Amino acid sequence: MSTEEKITEYIRSVQEEVQQLIRDLCAVPAPSNHEELRAEFCRNWFVENGFENVSVDPALNVQAPVNVTADNDLVVVMAHTDTVFPDTEKLPFSEDDKFMYSPGVTDDTANLAVMMVCARFFRENFPGGNEGFLFVANSGEEGLGNLKGCRRIMADYQGRVKKFITIDGFSPRRVVDRAVGSHRYRITVRTEGGHSFANFGNRNAIAVLAAMIGLLYTVKVPQNGNSRTTYNAGVISGGTSVNTIAQQAEMLYEYRSDDESCLEKMRLFLEQVVSTFRASGVAVEKEIIGDRPCSGRIDEARFSAFREKIHASVRKVTGLEPQPGTSSTDANIPLSLGIPAVCISACCGSGAHTREEKLEKASLADGCRLLLDILFSLGGPVRKEVKA
Repeated sequence: MSTEEKITEYIRSVQEEVQQLIRDLCAVPAPSNHEELRAEFCRNWFVENGFENVSVDPALNVQAPVNVTADNDLVVVMAHTDTVFPDTEKLPFSEDDKFMYSPGVTDDTANLAVMMVCARFFRENFPGGNEGFLFVANSGEEGLGNLKGCRRIMADYQGRVKKFITIDGFSPRRVVDRAVGSHRYRITVRTEGGHSFANFGNRNAIAVLAAMIGLLYTVKVPQNGNSRTTYNAGVISGGTSVNTIAQQAEMLYEYRSDDESCLEKMRLFLEQVVSTFRASGVAVEKEIIGDRPCSGRIDEARFSAFREKIHASVRKVTGLEPQPGTSSTDANIPLSLGIPAVCISACCGSGAHTREEKLEKASLADGCRLLLDILFSLGGPVRKEVKA
C-alpha cells in the first residue's frame, strides 16, 4: 500500500476520533497564561498514543519529538493550546450534524486536534531522513500570551530550527508567510481627583485619558510600499464612583504593522503624545505588555522552496490557488529570526474570537489530508511513492 493510500485510509478511519478529541479539548479551559490543564491533557494523550520523551517545558509547551536527536536540524510543527477567552470554567459547547459551536473551537482547538492525530500517523509511518520533527502543543499565542510558548521553543532550539509550521485559523487556502508585528501597552493616567462637588475643577483622570485617546486617533498611519498599519484602544477603566473626580484611569493600547519602519514611527508618535501630557503636569505611566516582531531577512531561495511545497499541498487538497497573507501568529518569531515559516489552517469555520464561534465538521478530513501531505513532502530524503 502506498503512503497516499495509507493516508486516505487513516483519514477515513480517524474522523470520529478527531471530533471526540475536539469535544474533549473544548471541555478543558485554557486562557492565555493559564494553560496548565490543557497542557496536561495533551501530554497524557501523546504518551498514551505511543510518543516517547514527551515533555512539558516551563512555558507550558507540550513537546512530542519524532526523530529528534541531541543536535539534528528540526522542523517545528505547532498548534496553540490557549484560547482568547478568560474563562477558567468549562466553556459552553453544542453541535448538530454539520457544526460544532464553542468559543475557541476553531481557534485553535480543531487545529490542535488535527495536529495531534496527524503527528501520530507521521510518527508511525516516519519516512526517514536526518531532520527531526518537533510537534508542539504550545502556549501563549493569544493576546497577552505574547507568543511566550513559541519564543521558548525558538530559544531552546536556537540554531536548529530550519522550517516552521503553525496551524491556526480557519481558511485552508490561506498561507500566512509574512508577520504582522505589534506593540501593546498599558497606559495609566493619574490626577489629583477629589469630590465631584467640593473639588470641582480638579483634573479628572478619565477626561485626561479620553483626551489622550482622541489625540492618538489623529495620527496619520505611516505606510511603506504596500504595508498596512493599524491602531486600537481596546480596554479602558478607571474612576471610583459617580460623585468622585477620578484620580486614576488606564487603557490597553496597541498598534500593528507588517513593516518594521512603520512600527517605529507609531512608537515615536506615542512617545510624543505621552510627553505632551506629562509636560502639562499629568502623571502618565506607560508599560509595554506585548511586543511581537515583524518578519526579518530570510534567504529567498530557501523560503521560496519551502513555500512552494506548502502551496503544492494546498492546491492538491483544496483544488484552489493558495492565498498568501499577513497576520500575527506564532510564525512571527521564526520569521523575525530569518527562518522559513508559515501559518496554515486545518479546518473551516467562522466567528473566531467571539462566543458564537463554530467549526464545520466536514472540513476536518481535508485538514488532516493537508497537514499529512505537507509533513510527508518535508520528511524523508525524497518525496516518492513506493507500491508495496
